Amino acid sequence: MAMAARFIDIHIVQSVPFANLNRDDTNSVKTVQYGNVLRTRVSSQSWKRAARGEFEARIGQAALRTRRIGERVTRLLSESRGWPEALAERAGAHAAAASSIKFELAKDPQDLKQTVPNKVLTNAMVYVPETAVAELADLAEKYREELEAAKDIKKPADKSVLPANKVEAVLRSRNGVINLFGRMLAEVDNAGVDGAVQVAHALTTHETDVELDYFSAVDDVTATWGDQTGSGHMGHTEFSAGTFYRYATIDLRDLARNIGDNTAELRELTVAFLSAFILSLPQAKKNSTAPHTIPDLVHISVRTDRPLSYAAAFESPVAAAGQGGFSGPSRTTLSDYAAAANRLIGTRGILTSGWAGVDDKDLDALGTHHSGFNALINAALDSALAAPTGDAA
Repeated sequence: MAMAARFIDIHIVQSVPFANLNRDDTNSVKTVQYGNVLRTRVSSQSWKRAARGEFEARIGQAALRTRRIGERVTRLLSESRGWPEALAERAGAHAAAASSIKFELAKDPQDLKQTVPNKVLTNAMVYVPETAVAELADLAEKYREELEAAKDIKKPADKSVLPANKVEAVLRSRNGVINLFGRMLAEVDNAGVDGAVQVAHALTTHETDVELDYFSAVDDVTATWGDQTGSGHMGHTEFSAGTFYRYATIDLRDLARNIGDNTAELRELTVAFLSAFILSLPQAKKNSTAPHTIPDLVHISVRTDRPLSYAAAFESPVAAAGQGGFSGPSRTTLSDYAAAANRLIGTRGILTSGWAGVDDKDLDALGTHHSGFNALINAALDSALAAPTGDAA
């Protein structure tokens, strides 16, 4: 599928109140030094996972990333297809052991020096469409007699009775999720998929402080009886608040290469991702913070030349407005930087650009003003897919 449009860039300014969207290994807020000040950060992996969940719901497809693919096959065979538990466990183990991916046996939780027969863990994370579990179960059904006569998988050197080429064909399968986000699976030939989406770490446009929240929990019995003083539990956790700059880009040619000559599917996947990226939010600490905001501003541009992040707009931290608040100054700063970038490199590489946000302030450097996010997304795709064929970059 040849097209002049190459990249769709999406830039988002979003204010998030008191929250901890993405914690590190010590449960602390993730941060980054940028422009010589401390910013709150949300990792690209964290926001991408949130977006992937929303994306899967929108397109009605799901992908599975796991080391426990064999156990999923076991559960399907035993719970849905009536296989005896022991035979289902053997079948799942043989399915997981059949490919060129190395594996190990899970440890016995009662004795960590011992392993559990047929409880196979692949050394690499398998990333397949959710439907692959049923396909592997179908393969087990076809080879049921061989599995009934086979030995249990008890050590990594044990061989599967299932044909490796058929198991690996399942592992190579893909759907819209994998075609968009890509897959790294070097252990299986031709299973890798170059992702069409790149996602940046989100960071606040301004300096932030990490705050410690001290909390205590009341013991209801003690509170009712009144026979003791003090709380039932005390602790503290970290939170921050701020206005974030978020950025992602879709390589339309990479996506077209992954899905084949299917303009309708390309549009469906691209629209679904842009919508999911706009509305997704990582879910850490959601029950105690409920930080469910929407973006203050979304800017989308369709480019023929190269992706262009505007993160550098915020290398100098944004100062709060006179009456307080970073959202308004961040929107203005983004527009001013876009104008500077357009002046420096020209606008020949831009097919179209537009924006939608919470106010109607003129942001001419961001292109056409749209009334809402859906209109903005559809206008971008109309332009991208209507572009003349050929290489205009």
